[in-house]
Amino acid sequence: MAKQKKAQWPWHLLTGLILVVGALLIWYSTSLISYEWRWNRVPQYFAYHAEDAQRAADYSRVESVSRQGDDALVTLLGESGEQQQLTVAGDSLQFNEGDDVAEGDVIGVNRHWAAGPLLWGLWTTLWISVAAGVFGLLIGLVTGLCRLSANPTLRHLSTVYVELVRGTPLLVQIFIFYFFIGTVLDLSREFAGVAALALFTGAYVGEIVRAGVQSIVRGQDEAARSLGLSAAQSMRHVILPQAFKRVLPPLAGQFISLVKDTSLVSVIAITELTKSGREAITTSFSTFEIWFCVAALYLVINLPLSQIANCLERRLAQSD
Repeated sequence: MAKQKKAQWPWHLLTGLILVVGALLIWYSTSLISYEWRWNRVPQYFAYHAEDAQRAADYSRVESVSRQGDDALVTLLGESGEQQQLTVAGDSLQFNEGDDVAEGDVIGVNRHWAAGPLLWGLWTTLWISVAAGVFGLLIGLVTGLCRLSANPTLRHLSTVYVELVRGTPLLVQIFIFYFFIGTVLDLSREFAGVAALALFTGAYVGEIVRAGVQSIVRGQDEAARSLGLSAAQSMRHVILPQAFKRVLPPLAGQFISLVKDTSLVSVIAITELTKSGREAITTSFSTFEIWFCVAALYLVINLPLSQIANCLERRLAQSD
């Protein structure tokens, strides 16, 4: 007799109930401190209408003003006889036809959509994460293989590097890299931040790679060597592909942690997502709203990474 499948809807209902209770608790907590929610202030920190002032280049006179929809085309005639044409928003026009204009006077403004500080912070977090992740992966691969090397010098130096990085806080490493190494070598803060994150990630990736390679039974290497492959070829074509399947989950976790660790580079004045959030709070006074948005943006980065890693893991499992 086939085993009956248990109904799952009660558990889904319980999950939804827990989430609703959690949201209500957050709302109740803010009500205790008389917090006023101001979500209407948040959108401008993602995108806003920027205004670029259009100024007269010389002492001149407004020769003509022609309307073009919501814009106005202003023609200025300078004292030297040269014409200057400016397109400004019609409702921002400061002068009429025939008026005299001094050098540097604002004729009007141009309006256009511009990315707000939270979007710029998100972009900075993304490129720092990608750059540090790529270099960290390369450093970690080399470090992991050096940890398994028969050469004592390579093995000892890689061990010192791993233990030194894993035994000290990332924040301290960023300070040392920027204020000491960066000052001596005249490095930019962006380069110093990426380098510190890459070295930090590389140490953990190195241990992940070492553990993954050691998890492959020795017989795999012996079989590859018996077929005429060199040690390097055996590692490249036989051991590493199998090890990659096993280290994929911890690697994904490490790169997700790297995205969150980028928040620490704000201490060396890199305006990434967390620092952008702090700056937005100082002008909007919408503390909870901004921090919830910052948390959501980190989720926007990390959830796809987690899903991609799960898909790769399932696909690689099917190939076994």
